[in-house]
Amino acid sequence: MDKENLRVVFMGTPEISASVFEAMINDGYHFVGLIAQPDRPIGRKGELEKVPTKKIAEAYNIPVFQPVKIRKEYEFVKELNPDIIITLAYGQIVPQGLLDIPRYGCLNLHGSLLPKYRGAAPIQYALINNEKVTGMTLMEMVDKMDAGRMYAKKEVLIDEEDNSTSLFKKMAVAAKELILESLPLYIDGKLKGEEQDESQVSFCPTIKPEQEKLDLSLDVYKINGWIKGLADHPGAYLYLDGKKIKIYKSKVLNEITDHEVGEIIQADKHALIVQFIKGQLQILELQKEGKNRMDYKSFVNGNQGLLGKKFD
Repeated sequence: MDKENLRVVFMGTPEISASVFEAMINDGYHFVGLIAQPDRPIGRKGELEKVPTKKIAEAYNIPVFQPVKIRKEYEFVKELNPDIIITLAYGQIVPQGLLDIPRYGCLNLHGSLLPKYRGAAPIQYALINNEKVTGMTLMEMVDKMDAGRMYAKKEVLIDEEDNSTSLFKKMAVAAKELILESLPLYIDGKLKGEEQDESQVSFCPTIKPEQEKLDLSLDVYKINGWIKGLADHPGAYLYLDGKKIKIYKSKVLNEITDHEVGEIIQADKHALIVQFIKGQLQILELQKEGKNRMDYKSFVNGNQGLLGKKFD
């Protein structure tokens, strides 16, 4: 395989995509274009910020395309005449008409060990469900969500301390290694692919804003999983005295259930502990509405009379 003569289009938008995109550029692949989601307004002023992959493309003088709806706007891809398209966290469903354009087809780097966790938030859901292992799958793109043949996988261990931020970084490393190792084999016809076992499929849809509020009907392990899955951004939260409290770091302390759900049962220099179903949770880092993120000691010092109060 001749990397320099292989015409590649990359489709991806966030930081994890930018990391893999740049790794492929530095490995010698010839990119004829980047397709990314449109830039988004940020901050109070609503100023447009370039998406992470766009910044990389512009640094290497690679043409950038940002269609609002790729299903309706992909004729330009024919003019790019790509041999292959590589996708990672693009953010839109890619139509069959586009998938048919490259002679080697389209490959997707998906953030789970398929067929488990098809969908938009596999990295977060691995944490939410307290998985011990996840990974990246290099797969064929088809006009059905994450349903194509699997060509290669790379496992990633999930540590007790991992949250969404740290796991995304691990997954970016795995994605880089996977595509750099596997793409030459794929182009040379040495990866035949394996069909997914439909009986083992599970889905993980986009996490909606209302899901950021912790569900007190869940047990302590699931609560802890949601806290990890949503940290460091956007952050899981509960209310205390009518104020939103974001919880960024916690750990399951025990399986004692001798207080009411949501009740603060210890709040001192040693610990901030809250009762949940099937156990108690030690809160380590949190943020009160209008305040900075802080450790539990600072929170306890700045909020007197916490003992016996209830999160809701």
